[in-house]
Amino acid sequence: MIKRRLNELDLLRFLAAIAVVFFHYAFRGYAKGDMSTMPYPLLAEPAKYGYLGVELFFMISGFVILMTASSNNLRAFFISRVVRLCPAFWVCCTITFAITLAIGQPRYSADFYQYIINMAFLSELMGVPQIDGVYWSLFVEIQFYLMISILLAFKKIEKVETYLVFWLLISATAELLAFEKLRSILITDYAAYFIAGATFYIIWAKGITKTRVFLLAGALALANYTAIVWAELLESKYATEYNPLIVCSVIGLFFITFILISTNKTGAIATYNWTALGALTYPLYLLHQMIGFMIFNIAYPAVNSHILLWGTIVLMLGASYAINKLIEIPMARSIKKFLSLSFIRVWG
Repeated sequence: MIKRRLNELDLLRFLAAIAVVFFHYAFRGYAKGDMSTMPYPLLAEPAKYGYLGVELFFMISGFVILMTASSNNLRAFFISRVVRLCPAFWVCCTITFAITLAIGQPRYSADFYQYIINMAFLSELMGVPQIDGVYWSLFVEIQFYLMISILLAFKKIEKVETYLVFWLLISATAELLAFEKLRSILITDYAAYFIAGATFYIIWAKGITKTRVFLLAGALALANYTAIVWAELLESKYATEYNPLIVCSVIGLFFITFILISTNKTGAIATYNWTALGALTYPLYLLHQMIGFMIFNIAYPAVNSHILLWGTIVLMLGASYAINKLIEIPMARSIKKFLSLSFIRVWG
């Protein structure tokens, strides 16, 4: 049976990105006092929960990456991930670097070595500061890609459900007993979201079973546990209070949404084409934070904070659209062609 295109995922991506934008612009930048000079108290309270948009990204990724890997072709999977990650990242990293050099001082600085290491996706491994703080989540994503790549390399992707069960059980144990090495290797802070997303894909593709219900229940429990622990850390970092009920309710809403998607119960939302919004998401996520803060620091308080916040959001959406249409899509096409031909020449 041919499955329909899941338009809802594009909408979810956009909502997740916008949540993160508001978290940074209306709360994070000013809350710690080291990023932005512009407060935005009107939205600060709800915006402080916007960091959960990243957790939603990871759940979406679990669903989409398993869908991509279901062809059981490591070469195709590798090409798809390079084409997805690299073009927008290289462009946005370059733009952020250039703008940091132009207007970042004295609060922000960057050098050419740092830029090259970032462009090579090596900043995390080499302990080099990221050009933009949001890049941390890319390294979490890449760890997940590597896990899936190992299954593909050994032709074990059809056994992924079994590995998801082991990943969940070991992650929960490592979290509870604070096995730091395992926590790092298995990205246990966010494993629940990848596991849940992957399980929802399996349900969408193959239906509900007791094992899949167990996986979702376990993933929800682990997600709530890690989210509450993380919220407590954020409380001390930002000198604010997070309501654990709100945090867990938001995560519960993510799960409910994916239950509706995986069982084709999203109604009219599924009939709309959200592709244009989805296409904005990755450039918007990569581009918005540091450049937005630099704009705030230069223009505030001379410019009204409402005009500054909403104007910068519109600017970032416009820039993301231009990057996607004029650079990301053509570059992705060229990279895909180059990699495909290279693999053919080397391996036939």
